[in-house]
Amino acid sequence: MTDPTGTERVLVRLRPHGRTLTLPAVAAVVLCALTGFGLGVAPEDWQRSLVAAVGAALLVLTGLLPLLRWAATRYVVTDRRVVVRRGVVVRTRQEVLHGRGYGVTVRRSALQAAFRSGDVLLVAGGDPPVVLTDVPTVRLVQATLQDLVERAAQDDAAARRAWPSPFG
Repeated sequence: MTDPTGTERVLVRLRPHGRTLTLPAVAAVVLCALTGFGLGVAPEDWQRSLVAAVGAALLVLTGLLPLLRWAATRYVVTDRRVVVRRGVVVRTRQEVLHGRGYGVTVRRSALQAAFRSGDVLLVAGGDPPVVLTDVPTVRLVQATLQDLVERAAQDDAAARRAWPSPFG
């Protein structure tokens, strides 16, 4: 599973599906158009300043923050583990080792199914599930993760057979 040097290999790096940025992009275009219209219609300088400030604030809230949230979410699958990184201001990192074994569940809405994406839930024992939200090509990711867990179990069983039992 690992290369001869014993280092961990990155198999895939993912982000949530780009479709999640469609609504923020449309909102940004509409807000820019409305702000431009408001700047042209407002007769007083203070009114134009107010329109510009409100437009800029709404643009940051509806366009920039979702973009930053999307860019700050990463899923990395290696030959040993799955790493989930989230957060812009407060960063969160979760790891699930393949060798521990976990169940892979896919949850899809109708819109996600249309774009072949979905949420992948990794459930390991009594721990809360680790959720990979809106993963593109979700079926391929699911199959890959299941294969990695199976290989880790086979490697663990082979390693146990290679070591002699201390009890004879």
